[in-house]
Amino acid sequence: MRAVERVDAPPGPKTADLERAVGQRIVAVDRRGKFLLLPLRRPEASEPGDELIIHLGMTGVLSPRPPAAHLRLRIRLDGPPPDVLHVQDARRFGRVLVVPRGDYRGLPTLRAMGPEPLGDAFTPAAFGAALARSSQPIKTFLLSQRPVSGVGNIYADEALWRARVHPETPARAVSRGRARALCAAIREVLTAAVELQGTTLNDYRTVNGEVGAYLERLDAYGHDGDACPRCGTTIVRIVVGQRGTHLCPRCQRRARLSGSLP
Repeated sequence: MRAVERVDAPPGPKTADLERAVGQRIVAVDRRGKFLLLPLRRPEASEPGDELIIHLGMTGVLSPRPPAAHLRLRIRLDGPPPDVLHVQDARRFGRVLVVPRGDYRGLPTLRAMGPEPLGDAFTPAAFGAALARSSQPIKTFLLSQRPVSGVGNIYADEALWRARVHPETPARAVSRGRARALCAAIREVLTAAVELQGTTLNDYRTVNGEVGAYLERLDAYGHDGDACPRCGTTIVRIVVGQRGTHLCPRCQRRARLSGSLP
């Protein structure tokens, strides 16, 4: 890596120690939830180097193409063109930092993250056990990344709608049957979203600058005032854990801790 240039990203915890990446080589590209993990190594060193961690937040884009606005960082690589990665972030929610490889002490969400939703470790039994340990509203618990990694606001709403689970239901009030249905719904929604390269509402773009096509598949998110595709009841919008949340009040009935969902 030849250089990391701060265009409009002042030093701070969200862009910490970037200068350490200069002179190191990217040896792999991995992902954990919404974090991109790029282990580094100095060409002459035998020991592992640092790790470049990128989280694009809600509006971040990582692309070889220079953006028209909101450029925060340039990452200059050694090699043939395209040898520059541009970090665009309209709302500045993203993070780009360098840490000693595997040292996530400053990243509590990454440290406590649950299994990958499309991996073998994400099973109905493991998911149900995780839900049983929390009394948080199920949507808040999903967004914490602890029971399963990588589920964001849009896909949480979609999965909960498919599984007929009210977003405010305490996690441990979700029955085994509903937990199995929700586990399957998370897999289904994310598999389809990956195939269609995500959901573009405003800022999101793929690495090639294209929009994600899952917008046309949304059943609940963003459809407040529309008829539920399943029963015809009007979709409503509420706020759960400070996040806009969409549901069908007929299909998704809330259960309290005194009784589980059927």
